[in-house]
Amino acid sequence: MSKRNKELESEVFNWIFQVLGEPAPKGEFEDVLRDGVVLCNLMNKLTPGCIKKIQTKGTNFQLMENIQRFQAAAKNYGVPQEEIFQTADLFERRNIPQVVLSLFALGRITQKHPEFTGPSLGPKMADKNERTFTDAQLRAHEGELNLQMGYNKGASQSGHGGFGNTRHM
Repeated sequence: MSKRNKELESEVFNWIFQVLGEPAPKGEFEDVLRDGVVLCNLMNKLTPGCIKKIQTKGTNFQLMENIQRFQAAAKNYGVPQEEIFQTADLFERRNIPQVVLSLFALGRITQKHPEFTGPSLGPKMADKNERTFTDAQLRAHEGELNLQMGYNKGASQSGHGGFGNTRHM
């Protein structure tokens, strides 16, 4: 598990509440987000109506369902599956750095959605930069010898002794 980065946590936390248009509450990062209500509201702000049912109170299982709804909505929004945290990472405070990275990924993905005009999080994502080359440009290097074509001043693998040899005693 990686170390917590309080600066990154603060940046993500402030971004969430800027998007929601609310002042950031006092309290620890994981305590404020633990029940999943803020996360569900965040996804509904990014994609209106994507999470229909939000449990504001109830059993631990019901509150964990909020986190699962957030995760499904984030995946649909475009956050890669491998960047989405596990429910227990947040609810049981097992891996808060992963939660922060997931939310940072969500903030980054908002840049790919032109309908989102709110604050951005993280560096600007790269745009597609497709290049086209002529056949002459693609063939320009064919006359060159590279090191894999035998021009290595007599070096060989003889005597390498690595693979396939057994130990001799």
